[in-house]
Amino acid sequence: MSQASSSHALAQTDEDDRFDFAALARSREPERYALHTRYLNEQMVRVLQTIGYDVGFTRGAGQYLWDRKGERYLDLLSGWGVFALGRNHPDVRRALASVIDADLPNLVQMDVSVLAGALAEKLLKYTPWLDKAFFCNSGAEAVEAAMKFARSATGRSKIVFCGHAFHGLTYGALSMNGDAIFRDGFGPLIPDVDEAPFDDLDALDRALSKRDVAAFFVEPIQGKGANMPSPDYLSRAAALCAKYGTLFVADEIQTGVGRTGKFLAVEHWGAEPDMVLLAKALSGGHVPVGAVLARRKIFEKVFNRMDRAVVHGSTFSKNDLAMAAGLATLEVLEGEQLIANAARRGEQILEGFRSMLQRYELVKDVRGKGLMVAIEFGAPKSLKLKTAWALLEKVNAGLFSQMITIPLFKEHKVLSQVAGHASNTVKLLPPLTIGDEDVAWIEKSFDAVISDAHKVPGAVWSLGKTLADHAIKARMAG
Repeated sequence: MSQASSSHALAQTDEDDRFDFAALARSREPERYALHTRYLNEQMVRVLQTIGYDVGFTRGAGQYLWDRKGERYLDLLSGWGVFALGRNHPDVRRALASVIDADLPNLVQMDVSVLAGALAEKLLKYTPWLDKAFFCNSGAEAVEAAMKFARSATGRSKIVFCGHAFHGLTYGALSMNGDAIFRDGFGPLIPDVDEAPFDDLDALDRALSKRDVAAFFVEPIQGKGANMPSPDYLSRAAALCAKYGTLFVADEIQTGVGRTGKFLAVEHWGAEPDMVLLAKALSGGHVPVGAVLARRKIFEKVFNRMDRAVVHGSTFSKNDLAMAAGLATLEVLEGEQLIANAARRGEQILEGFRSMLQRYELVKDVRGKGLMVAIEFGAPKSLKLKTAWALLEKVNAGLFSQMITIPLFKEHKVLSQVAGHASNTVKLLPPLTIGDEDVAWIEKSFDAVISDAHKVPGAVWSLGKTLADHAIKARMAG
């Protein structure tokens, strides 16, 4: 090789090294938490370090994560429901690579996307009563779009949502967030947004009866707490909306795309919303995707003239990577029969949890559909446990659930989540790919931790004291 060729090759190697971000991640792994403390959210780092979650995950595949020591964890969080296919699914990666390699004219803006059309076509086959799709970049964006569409289509301003809802953290979505901790300090919020209790048809009837409500937004199963509706709630809510000229909007951002053992959670109860909101799992995990599926009459009111063709949109919506991710996700969902697997594995987990409901006095309820499962804890009856519980709850409501999730993580390598602020419910959102081994792992781990929680004094209650001390210190510092 000539000196010139050698120099060129060396320069090329140096150039390639600049874009080897896997190598960068490895080399700067020891700085993981220092970087976030210095440049991002210091409080998040403090939380992780306090509860011992600062293990530094370095790899993810399917339903598993590996930490810097090579220890394997079962992921029951799935990025808050994003990784329905598991992490780094090869087919989704292949789809994204094919788009990048094709040099497609992405985001021309003064043109339309073939892939967006194909994804809309495929999605709407799951909802034959709906006709149109609007794509965006997140669940919160889908909520915001649906609020605008509802007001435009009906000529009304008022929005009704359910207590304990989430919906998102941008201003429109935040105005429908039922948890004060997310709203506090960010007011005033959007006007003409009213709350009605979840699963209360009489309250909904009163809220809609003045015929001034543009839309009723509801999560078919509420993400915060995994709260379930009564068998006829959603279908009768849809009927009330039709009666009063209100649009019925199903926020399926967490429950949709197979999570509950059907493509949409509303299918369990025979409801046909005027709009369906999707995100999270639709992306396959690599790029964000959001969608609003709607009846034709809504689009005909919003996009009613050529000069209103772009009256609502988003710069990166319909980008080719996002559309390819959505298409690949649906192909995998169908090809691997993951919706059926979600239904089957969810029932197995619920069966195991129901046995604990019978055996452990701290377990108060077990609920869910498919692989959206919750186990709720509550005040026991025996004297020792009752006293310990009362002291803990007095310090900070919901601490007991953390006494469950932390040993699950540290001792059993199971990543789970508390189902909401001040909640004693632990929620499971595992990838739809889990198998028999994983179900056994879940049941064995939860059984062991819950059993230990019934021993006072014991390791779990020692952890509770530590958490209570931290809560008191945090309150005093605040």
